[in-house]
Amino acid sequence: MKFTPSDMLSMLVGDPQADRMVPPTGFTARLTVITAAIMAFLAVFALALSLAAGRLADRWGEELARSATLRISAPAEQMADQTAAALRVLETTAGVASARALSDDEQRALLEPWFGPDVPVDTLPIPQLIEVIEGDPGFDAQGLRLRLQAEVPGAVLDDHTRWRRPLVEAASRLRLLGWTSIALIFAAMAAMITLAANAALAANAQVIAVLRLVGARDSYIAQAFVRRYTLRALSGAGIGMLAGLIAVALLPAAQAEGGFLTGLGFTGPGWLWPLIIPPLAAVVGFVATQAAARRTLRELS
Repeated sequence: MKFTPSDMLSMLVGDPQADRMVPPTGFTARLTVITAAIMAFLAVFALALSLAAGRLADRWGEELARSATLRISAPAEQMADQTAAALRVLETTAGVASARALSDDEQRALLEPWFGPDVPVDTLPIPQLIEVIEGDPGFDAQGLRLRLQAEVPGAVLDDHTRWRRPLVEAASRLRLLGWTSIALIFAAMAAMITLAANAALAANAQVIAVLRLVGARDSYIAQAFVRRYTLRALSGAGIGMLAGLIAVALLPAAQAEGGFLTGLGFTGPGWLWPLIIPPLAAVVGFVATQAAARRTLRELS
């Protein structure tokens, strides 16, 4: 069985006589539309997850790559002098764009998630933190450590390398998981559409036999099923996509304190990405139904 250009045109335009072979309603019709809608709904969330993970990986990588933390541990009477010495070293270090010592309020805010809002920063032996922002092309971390070791013995430089790598890798793997989920969703959709098409073809075996007797080609018979199931997949996916977009729009807006979970959505042109889901579902429906029709018609020969 082979599709010709005229068959393809007829499939797009439609043939009322051929369409009568395919049940317009019934279990297989509902199964195709509902399956396509559910899978498209899930695909919207998988796409949102993948795009959000990509944004997260880029943001974490950029923020952590351009910042470092200098921790100064010293007796209370020496803390101010060592902090000033460390700032002088940083100001004369090539590749350091800026450096500033965090205030007590800022250090208290960093400790609140673990110790609560009433942390007695003034009475606890808490190290002084200095925020270091890298310039372009950045500073030599090892050389800076050697200078600090000589001039500020109580200073420890953390360039966030051990934090940055696992965070970026985790976000990248989450993005890959999102795209893998989309592929599995469309594979499941193809399987369900194939089952529905096989059931419809088998249920109309007698009609197909009569059509063959009067000279109908297998491509003519198959195109009716392919057209109907492609349109059902397209319409069902369109419904599921709209429902998914509404659900994503109702999610909490992205907030700095909310982290990743409140940023699970689309931003800017990203809202256009879900529009590819219905056409992809139609392609999946076309390929799956065409393969099912070829196989079933051979078995009915």
